[in-house]
Amino acid sequence: MSVVTLPLPTFEDVADAAERLKNVAHTTPVLRCGTADRQYRAQFFFKCENLQRSGSFKFRGAFNTLARFTPEQRKAGVLTFSAGNHAQAIALSARLLDMPALIVMPEDAAASKMAATREYGAQVVTYNPRTEDRQAISRKLALERGMTLVPPSDHADVIAGQGTVAKELLEQVPNLDYLFVCLGGGGLLAGSVLAAQALAPNCQVIGVEPENANDGQQSLRKGEIVEIPYPTTIADGAQAPSLGKLNFPIIQQGVEEIVTVSDLQLMQTMRFFAERMKIVVEPTGALAFAGACNGGISLGGKRVGVIVSGGNVDLKRYARFLAD
Repeated sequence: MSVVTLPLPTFEDVADAAERLKNVAHTTPVLRCGTADRQYRAQFFFKCENLQRSGSFKFRGAFNTLARFTPEQRKAGVLTFSAGNHAQAIALSARLLDMPALIVMPEDAAASKMAATREYGAQVVTYNPRTEDRQAISRKLALERGMTLVPPSDHADVIAGQGTVAKELLEQVPNLDYLFVCLGGGGLLAGSVLAAQALAPNCQVIGVEPENANDGQQSLRKGEIVEIPYPTTIADGAQAPSLGKLNFPIIQQGVEEIVTVSDLQLMQTMRFFAERMKIVVEPTGALAFAGACNGGISLGGKRVGVIVSGGNVDLKRYARFLAD
């Protein structure tokens, strides 16, 4: 097994990742919504990573990481564990870079995400998230097969790749007052901090978690990483039990606040995106805007960036969410 251990990433790493992703990742659009602006008396700028390759921002971190593999690592292949978006991103990136990929996924992962991961060419191994340890399974398989283990968020190259989302947004829309970012394992939020500190030091970065998966909020308040073993929320991309060890110090240093939202608020936000903006957004992808709307932060007169992180949602579940 090969596990890459790297120091904390910097904005220079984010800039390098942006060069690596040029002409590979999509430059996703920034959408506006007059209804949202009027309702909250603010200017919202929605960075639509639901339109990214593989359906989420995760492609950026995955491709950036795999593109830096040595020839020996590429030959042996990559292994990861993920509920879905990182799985799909690694699978697609591995296919583009012509290397084997093995993904450890919970058996209750969204059917559409599991199917897409396989369709991209990866081998999938499932586990019971309530009784089995995904990291232990992954380490064992990586050791047996000599593959390089790339975790979903706690990896310097992953963080740098995810940071290109905020870098791109801040270059498209300067002078933001707030940037709302969803929070699971912390790769996107940590990368967004690096970009904001370099390009918009006056922009306040706000993390948003499901209220039943608020390990990040607890960690920020306590000053140490707090774990919630199996958080229950419809936002499957935010079910990481804890923040990563690389992500946490960056988040501690640069995140103004972490707010939480309920599953009901997520469903209402998904409905808003569908009805008012005509875009499909998964529950985790709705976190940032739900937090902006319900997090108790005064946004009147402010320029507010919102990262819409993904659109990979099983259509049957999506229909139920919109109907509830």
